[in-house]
Amino acid sequence: MSFAETFKALSDPVRREILQLLKNGRMSAGEIGSHFDMTGATISYHLSVLKKADLVTETKMKNFVYYELNASVVEEIMLWLSELKGGTDHDEKV
Repeated sequence: MSFAETFKALSDPVRREILQLLKNGRMSAGEIGSHFDMTGATISYHLSVLKKADLVTETKMKNFVYYELNASVVEEIMLWLSELKGGTDHDEKV
């Protein structure tokens, strides 16, 4: 995971909203697109950026592509931010 790609992906409000949608479970590109007033190509672009940052994974089933939140990467980011902030149990023991 590249933090630069991750933060680039998170910098856009549409991509953050897509991640919010995916926290409830996997969705097809069409289902995701139905929540926005933009073209399918634009949704595909946003999903591509999220995939490149490993924030979402894709699974192909027959004629559909499903997207799912990659929780392990989200947890890694949260851990890093928590450590950056300081005040973790580890810091208190040192």
